[in-house]
Amino acid sequence: MNAGSLQTVRREPASGSFGTFEPRTAASYEIELAQIRKTESQLREALAHDALLLRGKDALIEQQELMGKESNHRFLNDLQMVMSLLSLQGRAATNTETAEQLAIAANRVGMIARVHQRLHCNDGVQAVGFKRYLEDLCRDFSAMYSAADATVQVTVRDGAEIDLSAATAIPLGFIVIELLTNAAKHGKGRIIVRLEADSRKGYALSVSNEGKSLPDGFDPAAAKGSGMRLIRSFVGRIGGELHFGPGDGNHGTCFTVLFS
Repeated sequence: MNAGSLQTVRREPASGSFGTFEPRTAASYEIELAQIRKTESQLREALAHDALLLRGKDALIEQQELMGKESNHRFLNDLQMVMSLLSLQGRAATNTETAEQLAIAANRVGMIARVHQRLHCNDGVQAVGFKRYLEDLCRDFSAMYSAADATVQVTVRDGAEIDLSAATAIPLGFIVIELLTNAAKHGKGRIIVRLEADSRKGYALSVSNEGKSLPDGFDPAAAKGSGMRLIRSFVGRIGGELHFGPGDGNHGTCFTVLFS
């Protein structure tokens, strides 16, 4: 066969098989190879595009984190400024009652700043000792409210120290603050916070008060208040479950978050 003539390649059938394979030309292999190279090139372009999108997403997340930190910093500075102004006005007041009220207001603003700082102090860390975190958060909240209402007492009961990821601990902190705020607003007497093991989900975090029970037909999923919507949002973020019912001794109200 001349060098310039058409060459064919014949495949021999496998041992024990029947029939023969159709002969293929060198040109057909070249076409197949060109298609493979085209597909490879398209895949490389797609991978490069995806990598570019991921880099853009990472940059956006980093920018949002920086903006969040800057916002928190400015908020704390604003609270500090308000507290300083209230303290200055209190010291300048000639009326004793006015001075006392301004001092109480300054102290409450200061406690709000402490609670806010406590909620965000673990940003960026991998794990949080949650029992200590919870106790500190409840102590700050109790001190904040005692300035205006001495009957509000927050007690943390039970629970061994557990390490939670910051991605779980921080949303739980926001949930606890919202539940404590609702308990102080609508309840009375002691507010009890419990952290217990749960056989189904892993852990149960509950906040109960000694006030009135929830009205018949109450449904947290249908509640339109911003506080309850925020609670549901954070519970969903950690893959938890929100339950409610009567408190200790079938009195008051108890909200429980189950999480793993």
